[in-house]
Amino acid sequence: MSPDPSRRPETAAGSPRKTGSARGGRSRTGLVVFGAVSAVVTVVLLALGIWQVQRLFWKLDLIERVDARVNAAPVDAPRADQWSSITAANDEYRHIRVTGTFRHDAETLVQATTERGPGFWVVTPLIRDDGSTVLVNRGFVPPDRRDPARRAAGNVAGEAQVVGLLRLSEPGGGFLRDNDPAGHRWYSRDVAAIAAARGLTQTAPYFIDADGTDNPGGLPVGGLTRVVFPNNHLVYALTWFALAAMLIGAMVMIGRREWARASADPEA
Repeated sequence: MSPDPSRRPETAAGSPRKTGSARGGRSRTGLVVFGAVSAVVTVVLLALGIWQVQRLFWKLDLIERVDARVNAAPVDAPRADQWSSITAANDEYRHIRVTGTFRHDAETLVQATTERGPGFWVVTPLIRDDGSTVLVNRGFVPPDRRDPARRAAGNVAGEAQVVGLLRLSEPGGGFLRDNDPAGHRWYSRDVAAIAAARGLTQTAPYFIDADGTDNPGGLPVGGLTRVVFPNNHLVYALTWFALAAMLIGAMVMIGRREWARASADPEA
């Protein structure tokens, strides 16, 4: 009995056999989808690389500007009528000087980790001749010298001049912990919070990191400001560009393989 030409070829299991054109159609569809997704991912990777290059030049400019400020001759600290115009871009790490009288009775200890180990920054209000207040980070003391009585020689009375770097307030806290004014636990130099806790008025929105001028008795130790800006943007840029290049290479290899397969099987 001759086979019925209207019947479709079946596999041994009785199901219709998949033709080469059907397989080829699905293959081409998958290839198109893969190519589209890869193209989008490649564009994203290239955009990230370009963004990191832009960040690189921004960081280099920042380092150059800050280095120039740190090494410039000190200028007078901004007074009250200049406070509103202070910005990080224009003023952070400026080399400044200020004269006034310390209120050692209102000092605040802020937790610190330095090249000398863990301890505290001694942040003390300095009252200027116009009645305004500037908080001064006088420097570092180890834990066993946190009691002012154990470093009394360094708390000099009378008018004093401070030279150092202008720093902007550090609100909130640090070391993954919030400042606790009521408990006298401070983890960042939050100017507004410290001023409120100490009952200070007309306080500058910045503080000063004192330089390394020796204090009587050797404490606090100033001049420990770390002016370091991590600059890994070139590495990040090269990483994104390398990933984009690898993806493009994979797309080309897969495209060639599928082209060769299609050429060898006209029905695919």
